[in-house]
Amino acid sequence: MQALTVILYLLLAIGLAPLLSGVIARLKNNLRLRAGQSILQPYRNLRKLLGKEEIVPENSSWLFRAAPAIVFAASLTLFLLLRTNSLLSVIFVLALGRFFLALAALDAGSAFGGIGSSREMFLASFVEPAACLVILVLYLAPGPAWSVAHILAGLALLIVVLAETARQPVDNQETHLELTMVHEAMLLDHSGPALALLLLAAQIKQLFWLVLLVSLFVPLTALLPLGAGLLAAALVIALIEVGIAKYRLFKVPDLLVFGSILALLAVAGALLGV
Repeated sequence: MQALTVILYLLLAIGLAPLLSGVIARLKNNLRLRAGQSILQPYRNLRKLLGKEEIVPENSSWLFRAAPAIVFAASLTLFLLLRTNSLLSVIFVLALGRFFLALAALDAGSAFGGIGSSREMFLASFVEPAACLVILVLYLAPGPAWSVAHILAGLALLIVVLAETARQPVDNQETHLELTMVHEAMLLDHSGPALALLLLAAQIKQLFWLVLLVSLFVPLTALLPLGAGLLAAALVIALIEVGIAKYRLFKVPDLLVFGSILALLAVAGALLGV
């Protein structure tokens, strides 16, 4: 029975992840006064990719073929860690997925893959400290609350979410320009079902981070408040993406360091009990 519960839990995460991406895209278009795509469009994109032939670079190794499955498994593991409250392991699982995705991009031998991998690792060195500090706050001050520590941790985690989900002002999912690509550059050599797995893995990771963000203020067992919190978080992300242009690459660390400072203040607040 417990195994069946876990399977249903993971299937729910897989099923809801594309919907959240569709909601954010729709909100962004509505804020721009455009009709925009349906919130179900991410499902159609995945179905289309699953029906296409996979093209593998000629000089790539087994690593390129195995990476999508590993990245997808790592993203799903995040929800298992959330369910068991083993949040300290989240950073290691994220690093595992990032490592294999970067290796696969390098293994393809393309210039874009190398650019995307180097940029991804550069930004990750600033993101991971902030994420570690936010998780420390969750251990020092467990349970949802509207304390100073939780609010500061929420602001820091919002910056982490923008970086981890490849959104503005850190990255831009809507372009394929060499000067702006980070995460997208690592996916260019993948196609067909492999690309579908990578896109779904990114959507699952996005859902995880937003659930973790909302859990600072709302109990995970309260489904209605949790859903409302996810919609509110989606709206905030849409507002940020519409209202702020992408930063230059070497300006992004300033934002991420600011996130680390907020997280450090949140740790201090948790230790002081405020």
